[in-house]
Amino acid sequence: MADAATQRTFRMPHTLVIVAGLIVLVLVLSWVVPSGTYERADRDGRQVTVPGTYQQVDKVYLGPQWLMIAPIRGFLDGALIIAFLLMIGGVFGVVQATGTIEFAIRRITAGLTARPALERLMIPVLMIVFSLGGSVFGMAEEVIPFVLIFVPLALSLGYDSIVGTSIPFLGAAAGFAAAFFNPFTVGVAQGLVGLPLYSGLGYRVLTWLIGTTVIIAWVMVYAARVKRRPELSPVYELDRARDLTALRPTHEVEPWTGRRIAVIAIFLLSMVALVWGILDQKWFIEEIAALFLAMGLLMGAVAGLRPSAMASSFVSGAKDMVTVSLIIACGRALLIIAREGLVLDTILFASSGLIGGLPGVMAAQVMFVVQSVINFFIHSGTAQAALTMPIMAPLADLIGLTRQTTVYAFQLCEFINPILPTSAVTMGVLGMAKIPWETWARWFLPLMLILVALSLVLLVPPVIVHWGPF
Repeated sequence: MADAATQRTFRMPHTLVIVAGLIVLVLVLSWVVPSGTYERADRDGRQVTVPGTYQQVDKVYLGPQWLMIAPIRGFLDGALIIAFLLMIGGVFGVVQATGTIEFAIRRITAGLTARPALERLMIPVLMIVFSLGGSVFGMAEEVIPFVLIFVPLALSLGYDSIVGTSIPFLGAAAGFAAAFFNPFTVGVAQGLVGLPLYSGLGYRVLTWLIGTTVIIAWVMVYAARVKRRPELSPVYELDRARDLTALRPTHEVEPWTGRRIAVIAIFLLSMVALVWGILDQKWFIEEIAALFLAMGLLMGAVAGLRPSAMASSFVSGAKDMVTVSLIIACGRALLIIAREGLVLDTILFASSGLIGGLPGVMAAQVMFVVQSVINFFIHSGTAQAALTMPIMAPLADLIGLTRQTTVYAFQLCEFINPILPTSAVTMGVLGMAKIPWETWARWFLPLMLILVALSLVLLVPPVIVHWGPF
């Protein structure tokens, strides 16, 4: 009997099954929720909603065939990020084939383990760097390639792949949500509601310090526990199955060769070019992918890989991204169904009506919840701001909230992004780390609840002091 009960133990379904279930749920909701639309107007090249123009329209019923059509359209809608992931996966297949990154990790590991103080500083220092990237220039998709570096580094130091993933991913996520300069959230939202650009800087810097500290502390406590008792890691068996032979430090001091120095120099120069391109040239996914492709090909050639070996390594690396690409396409399908069924504007209209009847502090907190729900469908900070800010700002004026508080409630909803299976960045990161979404979600959920509670608390002072400038 006990054996039979053990066999019947519940197992979390595959991420694709979970997302497919969400597609069915959203389709059913699209049959129930009334269809409606806001008018749109062009503002600085963006299509923004026009407040006061919502109207119900004849109900749009999407047939069951949309369960198949929407994921296919999802591939088209998410083509850029899917192509980016396939390209990055292929490039790092080539980079790994050179063996130079593993060599560098062995050298770094040997240096850190010989200096425990430096090893203890590694996690907070690196996470602060990535958090600054998220806060200052909206670092998001850009962290995906770094996962392939920090996961093996964390494993070589006795941590697990969750720690390696958290350093770049949660570091940047902390800065993105608790941003003080992020042009894609704070900058766009303030511009849309008529606030001076990057006003309210002091409280946002305080938010960044608090949010980043909480996330770093969570990761460091977890990392210390896993290092003491590796079997406590939820990815313990997955990490044991990884081939770590190439990462283990050897007693012999491996020599620096001319090829290794040249390959690492190319990699470091590419990272410098990446930062310059993002900050100075406003690069986006296409340019970043092109940079990494050039980097991978050049590193492979300098390392002495034959063209056929480079091609095989590229294909092998790209293969690892197929499952992630399917999940991203299905995640986009949720937005497509909501958009085609004309229910997204209805949800926004109903939410704004609910907020209008609440007292100040509670209204701000419900704004945060509404933005989090919309964030489930729309992950672009710019697109979400264009959809919601023109509605939320006049509503805030009516109920006595400042527009600064409204923007703040919008930006804090980004704290939930790392758990969303519909987020291309989240699924791209997990695909690179080879961590199942359901495993990551169970690990991240307690931290997410802490961050949600923190966000609700942080929204109280702006309401009480009537946070300006207006």
